[in-house]
Amino acid sequence: MSRKSKEPATYAIIGVGRFGSALATTLALAGHQIIICDRDPERVKELRDLTPYAFVVEHITKEALDEIGVRNCEVGIVCIGNAIESSILATLHLINLGVPRVIAKATTREQGQILEKLGAEVVYPEHDMGIRLGKRLLSNHLIDFFSLNDDTEIYEMMVPDKLVGKTIIETDLRARYGLNIIAIEHGDQTITNIDPEYVFEFGDGIVVMGRIESIERFEKE
Repeated sequence: MSRKSKEPATYAIIGVGRFGSALATTLALAGHQIIICDRDPERVKELRDLTPYAFVVEHITKEALDEIGVRNCEVGIVCIGNAIESSILATLHLINLGVPRVIAKATTREQGQILEKLGAEVVYPEHDMGIRLGKRLLSNHLIDFFSLNDDTEIYEMMVPDKLVGKTIIETDLRARYGLNIIAIEHGDQTITNIDPEYVFEFGDGIVVMGRIESIERFEKE
């Protein structure tokens, strides 16, 4: 699997309530191009500083979504939760427009099952999930993460290319970033008894624990 950097993806966000606005803000502040739409003019107005592609769409039809450029997006995210019929139709329209990756929010398991049958990835509520999804979409290496508190996270990620061929001692993540490696994923093997002389290989995963700002600095550098 190639891990070469790609051009930033374009994201279409359908519905900008609490979940959608959190996701839109996370992506836009990271410099990614987003298209947003909602039937509520006030919600759209609040997010116009994030993107020039902010549209009021009263009826979310296939034609309306096509008109605002959703067909050209790499990822479409349906953030309509409570209006189940609208959520299902919007998801169907994105799929029929050929958007490569469609993600849909669900508020119930039954709604989620329907959305999955349509071919969408499904996420469940709400603001914190919007931030979580935003981080996963933005990171080149992130597999998953878990917040221990407001300051500390456990972060599972693919080993960055610049660390391949180096030992744990050489990378010195603890001294340079304040990060502790608590596990290494090597093929089907999970290594928890960490050898400082272990040499990172392409395709390895690492699980690190540290302060959020330290993890973000490591990811950027």
